Amino acid sequence: MKADKVYLVGFMGAGKTTAAGALGKRLDWQVEDIDACIERNERRDIPTIFRQDGEPYFRACERKVLIDLLPERGAVVASGGGTFADPANRELMLKDGAVVWLDAPFATVLARIPVDGRRPLAADRREMEQLYNQRLAAYRQAHFRVDAGRGSVEELVDHIVDWLNT
Repeated sequence: MKADKVYLVGFMGAGKTTAAGALGKRLDWQVEDIDACIERNERRDIPTIFRQDGEPYFRACERKVLIDLLPERGAVVASGGGTFADPANRELMLKDGAVVWLDAPFATVLARIPVDGRRPLAADRREMEQLYNQRLAAYRQAHFRVDAGRGSVEELVDHIVDWLNT
């Protein structure tokens, strides 16, 4: 798929931020991380946003950042875990660039995410698993799926680059 923008989607802990950095370096493209943009714009971290203003406010910030990034080309965008789950966001992303799902099994996600409060939606592991299962239907709508549960970041980037060059 020929594209001048790649969106990385997947559940928290799938490796979107890490993969975006490596893919951006390989393609010599700019890298944007939606969560980092929100924190920069809000001048506070995501747990604080959730605690002070709630998830609906956070999702509105997320949508604004996504819309602000639409004109960017030659870019890799690491989305938040819930960005692509929103139907309006999903439609924008699918039309704007190549959407790659980093598919990490739930057991892998669990192993990667500490219970330290930095991920507000990971505090309750049972609820987190339900959220994971709910979002799978959305993630399956991505243009391309890569297994993010094994292999190195370099191998993951190789798969994405190979797909982009087909």
